[in-house]
Amino acid sequence: MNRFVAALAVIGLAVTAPAPAAAQAQGKSKAAAVYKAPRGPDGKHPDLNGVWQAMNSAGWDIEPHAARAALQLRPGPVVPVPAKAVLALGAVGAVPGGLGIVEGGEIPYTPEAKKQRDANRADYLNLDPEVKCYLPGVPRANYMHLPFQVFQSEKSMLIAYEYAGAVRNILFTDPGPAPVDSWMGQSVAKWDGDTLVVTVTGMNDRTWFDRAGNFHSDQMQVVERWTPTGPGLMRYEATITDPATFTRPWKMSFNLYKRQGEDARLNQFKCVEFVEELMYGDLRKEPLK
Repeated sequence: MNRFVAALAVIGLAVTAPAPAAAQAQGKSKAAAVYKAPRGPDGKHPDLNGVWQAMNSAGWDIEPHAARAALQLRPGPVVPVPAKAVLALGAVGAVPGGLGIVEGGEIPYTPEAKKQRDANRADYLNLDPEVKCYLPGVPRANYMHLPFQVFQSEKSMLIAYEYAGAVRNILFTDPGPAPVDSWMGQSVAKWDGDTLVVTVTGMNDRTWFDRAGNFHSDQMQVVERWTPTGPGLMRYEATITDPATFTRPWKMSFNLYKRQGEDARLNQFKCVEFVEELMYGDLRKEPLK
């Protein structure tokens, strides 16, 4: 019996404790699984060139949310609009549900900022800068329903967005603080291995994160991380710091997908002409019926 128990103990050790050679092989397998992206024009860093697009519903709401009526005023196909009219939206105006892109699920607003977010959400059709075709800002431009294109050369990088013709010049030499605040801010980049790290500052306080009223102040700083994780796949992460609006820094993350073939191009979405009546229609001598 003693010899039988001893034999079982030896077998147990053999099963639970892998041999050094097996452990080394497992480590090499994990290392080999790390994606090595094709090199870019400089031959050193990943090639990020191409047309990219997020495939999520964060443009409507970056926090987890169920499908809902667009205005959240009452359910059903007919909803009242703050501009003293009634608009029949039906399913066209519905907000699709989504898992959200905020890590932890909830944005850590200060109590006063959360009240402002709720007020924004209740009247977003009048207040959301996207409705009025203003530039989307960062990070919102990266997860809207329209694609964007990265132009990467040996020494420079530019990101062009289909929405409103927005652009970002990615600087690899820090020029110091931005001279003025702007809609898209100032982007200063560096490489951390195969990850492009971009620090965005100098943004005004007029952009939102989504159509759900989530907002920030002009003190916001965004640190982006762009990491290729597979053929045609890139992981995007952004850490948001804004002590005037949030109780602590928080992070969002999601995947970007590279368009292929005839889809690998940007169309035009010059939305100014779509909002002229909305913004300036009251100035007509004879308003449209």
